[in-house]
This record gives sequence, structure tokens and C-alpha cells, in this order.
Amino acid sequence: MRSALRRTFLRRPSTLAERNFVADALRTETVGGALLLIAAVVALIWANSGWSNSYEDLKNYHLGPESLHLNLSLGSWASDGLLAVFFFVAGIELKRELVVGELRSPSAAALPVIAAVCGMAMPALFYFAVNAGGDNLDGWAIPTATDIAFALAVLAVIGTNLPSALRAFLLTLAVVDDLLAILVIAVFYTDQVKFWALGVAVAGLVVFYLLQRYRVRGWWFYVPLALVIWVLVHESGVHATVAGVAMGLLMRVLPDKDEEASPAEHLEHVVRPISAGIAVPVFALFSAGVAVSATALGDVFTHRMPLGIVLGLVLGKAIGIFGGTYLAARFTRAELNEDLAWADVLGLAMLAGVGFTVSLLISELAFDTDPGMTDQAKAAVLTGSLLAALGAAVLLRIRNNRYRALIDAEDRDDDGDGIPDIYQEDARRAHDAKLKQAPKGFGGTSGD
Repeated sequence: MRSALRRTFLRRPSTLAERNFVADALRTETVGGALLLIAAVVALIWANSGWSNSYEDLKNYHLGPESLHLNLSLGSWASDGLLAVFFFVAGIELKRELVVGELRSPSAAALPVIAAVCGMAMPALFYFAVNAGGDNLDGWAIPTATDIAFALAVLAVIGTNLPSALRAFLLTLAVVDDLLAILVIAVFYTDQVKFWALGVAVAGLVVFYLLQRYRVRGWWFYVPLALVIWVLVHESGVHATVAGVAMGLLMRVLPDKDEEASPAEHLEHVVRPISAGIAVPVFALFSAGVAVSATALGDVFTHRMPLGIVLGLVLGKAIGIFGGTYLAARFTRAELNEDLAWADVLGLAMLAGVGFTVSLLISELAFDTDPGMTDQAKAAVLTGSLLAALGAAVLLRIRNNRYRALIDAEDRDDDGDGIPDIYQEDARRAHDAKLKQAPKGFGGTSGD
């Protein structure tokens, strides 16, 4: 009776369509992560070369209409504009998870949500513990974010595969993490708010929702409206990336009978490659260029602020996600997938310590009046992300043979019908279980 009441934690996606969606989404993020790594390396080399002045000149080059208060530097356009595209995709992902994904059921949502919350709270606690009594507490949110693209790029580089159950959990964890990160930015890194601009932006979001609600099609309606909403949110003083996630959450994710794909699914296929392949790498190019020297690296481990970031990413993330997941599984009577082990959860928790994109963004927001502190925080983000990636790589690589066997089993199609046999077996078991639960004598013999 006890085992019957338990549900499986880290189970593979229940349908083939869900499995394919996760695989496609992470495949795009992996390619984007490779471009992200390249952009970060280029930025570091450029900023530490004899042409470092040209890097700073390009980053600080201003353009845009002054009348709209949009005469911004290229670095600001990357963080405020291009990252809005990144968060738009994150908003669509979250909406999809809430409607048809892992977050649609409160019981299923409990584990990834608790894991994400603990995975943000524990790094912040590490940061506060190291910086207690100091003047740099504004940086507490820097180590709380996870960069799934960078993390997947690390897995691709070391040749580690993840079975669908781990990939789905990682994607869901990252989606919740992105939402929490944008909430942190909106609440804690907004100094002054122009309520008239924010109010008009909200009105624009209502129009956006109504266009979706009444099935209005045509990019010529949505693109101008999206630009207006973004400009208004930027003018309001709230970070402009909030506009992206808000519009993503308003997208319709369920297709109508006459639609092959929902607007959210269609737009995600269009925008995700732009986000992963252009927006995030360009942001990295303008943000990752910090001066690196033996002295600077030494400062990371001897100054409290950067040390808090490194410890938060390397230890805080791992302890928070693993501990939160373990305790939540015990209290919700969830049973770990028999094909996996808690070491796999620890590997994912360590991988989540790769906090590149959003951590760099928060570094700029937390110390916007002190470029020296910003660069020190960014150096800590790069160092902590690298250490977390190396630790996760070692642990996940050890389990790689097991992962490869699970993936082979998931892909096996002995009858050649294009549907993996394991999903057909699941369907048969579900059908047999349904028949056993049906009252005897109903729609058949009484069994006498």
C-alpha cells in the first residue's frame, strides 16, 4: 500500500511529444551555449589584449533616439534589449510548463519549484554569510541564477549525455529559475518607478492578451505593440527584460482544432534560435570582457564580495538544489526513478552552479555606480561558473555509461514504426491498469 501511494520522481516525459519537445529545446540551447562560450572567450581575449581600449570604446558607443531616452550604449542595448528576447522565450517556456508541462500539476510541480527556490536561497545565504557586516550586500542575487545554455555547452564539450528524465528536470528547473531571477531583478534592482509609464505598459499587455484571446493573427500587430511595451517598461525604471517575460507568459500555448501548432509553439521555434544564437552570445560578448590577471584572480578568493559569489555558485547551488530536492521528495512521498541515483541529482545541482548570463546582468545592476566592483563580480561569476562546471563534469562523466544505456533503451524501435518501444509498452501498461480498475460486470462479463 505504501509503494502504491508513491509517485516517481525524475521519471521520463510521459509522452513522446513531450520528450521530443524537451530534446529540441535543449538541442537549440546547446548550440547557443557553444556560441556563448565562443563569445565569452573572444570577450576575455579582447579585453585583455593590446586592443582592450577598442573593446571598451565599442561597448560604450551610444546610439538610439534621445527623445525617447533610448540613446544607450551598445552594452546597454545588449542587456536591456537582446536579453528581453531571451526572457520572452523563458516566459513562453514557463507558460507551457504551467499549462501542459511538469508544472501543470501541483504535486508534480512541487519538486522542481522547491529545488529552484532552495537553489536560489542557499547561494544568497552563502553570500550574506561571507559579506556579513560589509558594504557589498547588494550583490546577494548574483550567484542565484542558472545559465542552462552554458551548462549544456559544458555537457556537449565533455561528451556527456543525459537521459530524458534528467533533461526534462533540468529544463523545468531552469524555467522556474528564470522566472525567479526576473522577479528578483524587478523587485530588488528597481530604484525609481515612473508609474504612468508602467501603467501604460500594463495597458499594452492587456491589449497583447486580448489579441491572443480573440485569435488575432499577423506579426504586424504584435511586433509594433511589443516594441511599444518594451519602450514603456524601459522608461518606467523597471528593467526592460520584464517586458519580455510578461509577453511570453501571455502567449497562447494550446492549439485550436484548425491549428497544427499553437502561437506560442510557432513563435518559440522562430525566436528561440535568435535568442540562443544571437541575443545571448552578443550580450556575453559585451559583458564577459573583464581584465584577468594573477592579481585579479587572487582578489576573487581574498576579497569577501567575489568570494561570496564563488562559494554561492559552487557550494550554495549544489547544496540548495540537492538538499531541497531530497527533502521535498521525502515529504511528498516521491520515489526516485529506479534507473537513476541521487548522485545524478547532485550532478545536476552542481551543473546549475553555472550562472553566466543572468549573473553577469545582475552584476551590472548591483554595482552600476562602481565599474571596478562590477568587473570584480564578473570575474567571480566566471570563476565560480568554471569551477561548478568542472565539478559537475566529473560527476556526470562518471555516470555517462549508465546514461548512454538509458538513452539507447529509450530510442529502441525494434518494430520500425517510428515510435520508441518503451512508449508503446507504457501505453499498454496504462491500458491494462485502466481495465483492472474498471468495475466488474461493466461493459463485459461479471467474472462468474
